[in-house]
Amino acid sequence: MAMEGVPNRAGLPEGGPDHGRLASRNFDAVEAMSENGKAARLPSFEFSTEGLPRADQFMAWHDSFAPMLELSDIDPRTANFNGRQRLWDLGSLVLARISTDRLAFSSLPGHRRRDPLDHWTITVLLSGQIHTDAARSAFTAGPGEVQIHSLGRCFDGVVDKSEMLILFVPRDLSLETSARLGSAEFSTLATGMGQLFSDYLVDVAKRLPMLTQAELPGLVAATRGMILACVSPCADHIEAAEGPIATVLLERARQLVQNRLLDPKLGCELLRRELGISRTRLYNLFEPFGGVMHYVQHRRLLSAHAALTDPNDRRLIFQIAEERGFTDGAEFSRAFKRAFGYSPSEVRNRGGGGIPVHSDLEECPSEERLGVLLRRLQG
Repeated sequence: MAMEGVPNRAGLPEGGPDHGRLASRNFDAVEAMSENGKAARLPSFEFSTEGLPRADQFMAWHDSFAPMLELSDIDPRTANFNGRQRLWDLGSLVLARISTDRLAFSSLPGHRRRDPLDHWTITVLLSGQIHTDAARSAFTAGPGEVQIHSLGRCFDGVVDKSEMLILFVPRDLSLETSARLGSAEFSTLATGMGQLFSDYLVDVAKRLPMLTQAELPGLVAATRGMILACVSPCADHIEAAEGPIATVLLERARQLVQNRLLDPKLGCELLRRELGISRTRLYNLFEPFGGVMHYVQHRRLLSAHAALTDPNDRRLIFQIAEERGFTDGAEFSRAFKRAFGYSPSEVRNRGGGGIPVHSDLEECPSEERLGVLLRRLQG
């Protein structure tokens, strides 16, 4: 299934009818230049359904997106289902270039969420079309347009045979970024500044093969600046105050959870009291993430993961777990493995340096890499 090192032949159109072919040649040229560079370049990771039996093609594609979406095969009688993705791990961001045949998609209901993946997705359509239905709006995006989704909210839609760039932005990137994206969630950026962001992301994708690890902080800072400059509230959210109010409350709740993570009293009642809201309002805020305590537990697992990868923290695994409210060592190990795909002892046994940034991506099945990267953003 893995298609490592396969050069991209799909265009990155920037406007006119010939831009797709031109962008494709430019992208390949940049890749060729990077092969001659002396500095270590950013690796990319590819997955393709090519070569699989038709019955397995869609299931492999479905499994790749399972941590964040439910996919449905609209045309199961076609001879092939073609899907290809290239992923870049940018540290605190993930960028994916996706080519897919026609399919339907929907958010995952709370009771099916193994992980509270609640990132923002900023999608730039390069070809094709995406139609999305959300609670307050229905909208369609075409080539060159930008859509903003929130993985923690309810939505569904249909994507035609398309190619796109998807930037995954964690809610914890910054309060400013989260508030700005929250004001425009489930909308299309049909403005001049939205087009500017589209052009920016296309240019980033072309230049990533030339970048090094040392340049990632600058890239993340520039991308954050572009989000703040180019994303503006959609009309529905300007007219209705409920969206922004809920966003502010949710961000305050996240900060409280993070600040009181090791407090054994952390729970629904403490959060409700500190936020000054009703129990029903609190439950509604966290319902998309599987509930308040589901979210709290996952943040504690992430904190335990960080402690286990700290070479200066040589406490027993059980001591680290107990500090975060896990009194049963076996249950902690099971919860940890469900969240990250490996056990606490595997993290500790890698010499204190944790799971290497890229080696585990190279080792894991190619269709699982997107899920690994998205869970990593939660940290």
